[in-house]
Amino acid sequence: MQRYFVPPDQLLDEKLVIRGDDVHHIVRVMRGKPGDELIACDGEGRCVRARIVRLDAQEVQAEVLEPLVERRELPIEVTIAQGLPKGDKLEWIIQKGTELGMAALIPFCSERTVVKWEAKKEEKKRERWQKIAKEAAEQAHRCRVPRVEPPVGFAELLDLAKRHTACAIAYEQENTTSLRTVLERVAPGDSLCVLIGPEGGFTAAEVARAEQAGILPVSLGPRILRTETASQFVLAAVSYHFEC
Repeated sequence: MQRYFVPPDQLLDEKLVIRGDDVHHIVRVMRGKPGDELIACDGEGRCVRARIVRLDAQEVQAEVLEPLVERRELPIEVTIAQGLPKGDKLEWIIQKGTELGMAALIPFCSERTVVKWEAKKEEKKRERWQKIAKEAAEQAHRCRVPRVEPPVGFAELLDLAKRHTACAIAYEQENTTSLRTVLERVAPGDSLCVLIGPEGGFTAAEVARAEQAGILPVSLGPRILRTETASQFVLAAVSYHFEC
């Protein structure tokens, strides 16, 4: 059954209204008609089964049949802090990270960031990133859509990271503490933030600053991972540790 995310105010107790790009998908792609059923989620965890009662080119109206209780999210809330990579790698990271259960993504700039971030393009970029997250969440049958936060500098990132139950920074020079050490310290319901550097990784000075902020340097294994691979490794490890 096809799944769609709608703003919370469009998902009421007994009725549902879908607007925007999803209308085109339902009407033109899925050839929807009155009587067809779909799943609608508010992006914050609430999902329902609904039946279409009316549709046109502007909106789809449906009646809510029943709430759904689904266990689609990781037991802990994982935020990936991702050093801005080159090209369109961040879009891939958002898409695949959403499929693997990421709760939020914080892009950031650090000493070895090559990308020249243009603030005037931020709003349009974030709209695209959030749309990618929404579509990936629908494909993966998730109940929540990951939040894609505005890009920040390294100092601000350290403050944001400390708000989580546990924080780690992936560092290829670390050879004593593994990601498993962090995962063994958190429990279902906790939150974890993992910092992933850009293509050139973190400098020793940045890692030292992170340690001073209470963020633990960890190894992601004996092999050197690309920046776009490291975040997916973290999410897969979390899933294996808690769900397998």
